Amino acid sequence: MMRAPRFWSNPPDRPGLLARLLSPLGALYAAATARRVARAPDWRAPVPVICIGNLTAGGAGKTPTAIAVLERLSAMGIDAHAVTRGHGGTAGRAGVPHRVSMTDDPALTGDEPQLLAAFATVWVSADRAAGARAAVAAGAGAVVLDDGFQNPGLAKDLSILVVDAETGFGNGRPIPAGPLREHVPAGLARADAVALLGAEGARARTLAQWPALSARPVLAGRVVPRDIGIDWAGQRVVAFAGIARPEKFFATLRGLGADVVAAHGFPDHAPFPPRALRRLSAEAARAGAMLVTTEKDAVRLPASFRGRAMPLPVHLEWQDDAALDAVLAPLFAKG
Repeated sequence: MMRAPRFWSNPPDRPGLLARLLSPLGALYAAATARRVARAPDWRAPVPVICIGNLTAGGAGKTPTAIAVLERLSAMGIDAHAVTRGHGGTAGRAGVPHRVSMTDDPALTGDEPQLLAAFATVWVSADRAAGARAAVAAGAGAVVLDDGFQNPGLAKDLSILVVDAETGFGNGRPIPAGPLREHVPAGLARADAVALLGAEGARARTLAQWPALSARPVLAGRVVPRDIGIDWAGQRVVAFAGIARPEKFFATLRGLGADVVAAHGFPDHAPFPPRALRRLSAEAARAGAMLVTTEKDAVRLPASFRGRAMPLPVHLEWQDDAALDAVLAPLFAKG
C-alpha cells in the first residue's frame, strides 16, 4: 500500500494545486477501475460471500472489520473462511491458493493473513475466485473477503464498505490526485452497507460531508486497543509502525496516556531492516522507554527481535451489534 501524500487530506471543495494538476491522471485511474468492476464475475460461490472493502488507498480499518465479521459469524454457528490477497507475501500469486498456518513466515503470506488466522481459516490468493473455491471445498459455510471490493473475480452477496471517519474520502479525487480507488458514487452504488469507524463527532462530520453514505445501512464502530494489562498513563514509549497511517497508531498511544518520546513511521507492509530495528532498540534503551508497535507490525518482526517490542492489539467495537446482525442474517435465512 502507498503512503498517502499530505495534499490528499485537503477538503473536497478546496483541492490543492497538485491535486488539480493530477486530476486528469486520476480520471484515467477511475475509468480503468470502472471498466474492471463492470466485468462479469468468474464464479459465484454456493455459500454467502461477504466482501469487506474500501474506496481509499488504505488505512480505513478493513482487517479489524473482517475480524469482527468473522467473530460474529462464528457466534452464529457459521464456519466462515477468510480469503485475502496477502499484501507483502509471495503465496497465492500463481493461481494456487495457500491455506495459512500460524507458523507461516509473513514473507510468504503477508502480515494481515496472520492476524486473520487467529480467528478463522484463511486462504491467500490473488485469484479471489480460486481462493473461494478452495474455501468451499474445505467446508466453509461462508467466505469473508478482506479487500477485493474492486476485484470482479468473485460474485459478492454482501459488500460492506469501510470508511475511516477521521479522514473520510480525503479530497474526493482518484489516485494519484487523491486517495480514491474509484469515485465515491460509483463505489457506493455497489455497497450494501457502510462501516463508519471513528469517534462519534468524526462520524457525524463525515456523514454531513458525504450524505450519500446514509443511503446504505450505517454500521458505526470504533477500532480500540485491547486491554493487555498495562497502565499506559505516563509510560514512556518509543513507537514504530509500518501501516498505511502510522499517525493513527501514535495517536492511539497518546490517547491511552502514554508519553510518546519518539514515533517512527515505515512503509505499509514493508519488512523492517535489521539496522533500523537496532537503532529503535538503542533509542528506547537511551530514553528508558518501552518499544511499542502494532500487532500487524509485530507479525513481521524477525524471530530474533520478537519480545523486544510490545505489540498493542486492537479490535473493532460496534456501537450496535444488532445493526451488523441485520445485514448478515438475511444471507443465512432458511427457505
